[in-house]
Formats: sequence, structure tokens, C-alpha cells
Amino acid sequence: MPNRSGTIKSMKLYQHVERVERELHAHGIGVNDPLEVATLETLDQLHYHGRSAVLEAIAQLDLRPESRVLDIGSGLGGPARVIASEVGCQITAVELQDDLNRLARSLTRRCGLDDRIEHRRADFLTASLPASEFDALVSWLTFLHIPQRETLLSRCLRRLRPGGSILVEDFHARRELTEEERELLAHEVYCERLDSLGDYRALIEEAGFETIDCRDMTESWTDFVQSRLAAFLEDRERFERVHSEEAFVALEAFYRVMDRLFSSGALGGLRWTAQRPDSH
Repeated sequence: MPNRSGTIKSMKLYQHVERVERELHAHGIGVNDPLEVATLETLDQLHYHGRSAVLEAIAQLDLRPESRVLDIGSGLGGPARVIASEVGCQITAVELQDDLNRLARSLTRRCGLDDRIEHRRADFLTASLPASEFDALVSWLTFLHIPQRETLLSRCLRRLRPGGSILVEDFHARRELTEEERELLAHEVYCERLDSLGDYRALIEEAGFETIDCRDMTESWTDFVQSRLAAFLEDRERFERVHSEEAFVALEAFYRVMDRLFSSGALGGLRWTAQRPDSH
């Protein structure tokens, strides 16, 4: 895979974060007004299928009010707020990007959930987090940004209590990628490493997890990115009026790249779950 260009902010999805407040303002909601979690669901979920994917995770992990959950790459805090509001459990939400983390903390406070969610600005690979502490670990479309996959999975295992569970949504390679596709992934998606489904599962096993279940999400995610692009193009006039032409062009470019990578058969989607052994 080619070397990355710039930082994670080269990924256009993570630019123009102010669009969240601009959308709220367009709906008559001020910067300090209280919020409902449902009000944010089209704005703060940066993964595929938004709230429904988080609700499926709650069910798969059997999260309960007494659960302690770690969210890696928590972004704008959307999944954490859905979990906290639906389940009532405690969540530690770790996000690398300072602007996303600051906005996430503000939105969580305005939703009245800051007693359940602790937002931390940190790199998970080096963050000081307690071992054997969490009942569940979740992550949506963050692992793809971290090429040190072996270290990442090892740290995940150690953060879970014995018998704890993990659910991750990520990308995988469906075939050998062309050099152009590798460049697009590296420079437009900030994805330097892309394993095949078989290799990915082997890494999970080698890290020490058990009860591994890998679900191929490719068909569903391909449909999602196609529909997302079509809806975004149709909404151009309103979007540019609320935001700017620059913000539209940036997001359009990113959405087109994702549509191209999925539609070409290069990129696949994956949701995997596993457990830390009771005796590990």
C-alpha cells in the first residue's frame, strides 16, 4: 500500500465539521439549545445504516444498564449516545480527532447524557485505558484507519474483561486491488492496509479471540453508498445554501470514491463479533 498523504483530515468526510451546527441552525436550533438524540441521527452517525446498525449491536452484544462499553473511534458520538439513551449503560468514547471530540462532548451534554458518556481525546494505540475493564467494545469504520492491526487487536483483547465481547464494522479486500484503487484508499479514505476476509479472520484468531463470527456486509453497504450519493446530489441546492459549495464538492468527492470502490468489487464490508475467553 502506498504511503499516506497528510493526516486523517485529508479524508473529506472529516472536514467541515461545522455542518452539524449549520444543519441544526437551519432547523431553528441554537448552539446551546437542548437536544434529543433522535434529532441528531442524520447528522452524527458517520457509519453505514446509522441508528439501525447501533441497535443491532446492542442486541448482538446483549448490552444492559450495568454494562461498561468502550467505543473506539467514537467520532461525533452518535453511536455512544444511541447506546446510552437506549440501554442506560456507561460508555467511554475514545476519539483521535480533537474537533470531532469537542463537538461530540458538546452534543452529549446538550442531550443530557454526559453522566453516562465519558468522551476522551486519545489515540487508542497509546491511550491509558484500564485492562480487563469493559464488558463490551464497539467500533464503526475506524479500524480501517489503523494499519497496526495486530497491535490494535491485542489492545482490544486486553481492555475486555474475561468473557467480554467485541463488535466491529470495517472494510476488507474482495480481490487484488489495482494501484489506482490503493492510491484512492490511502489518500481519500486514509486506509493504508486492507486485508482479505480470510486474512482478517485469521488475525482475530491469532489475537486470542474466540466465538468469532464474520458477516459480509458488502451487498448492503454497496446499496447504501449508492443511495447516499444519489440523495446527496439531489439535495445539492439546499446543501449549498445551508453550508457552502466548497463543503458540497468535498463530500461529493468522498461519496463518489466510496461508490466507485464498492461498485467495482474492490471493497467489501464486514461486521465481526468475538469474545475474550473466560480464562485468557
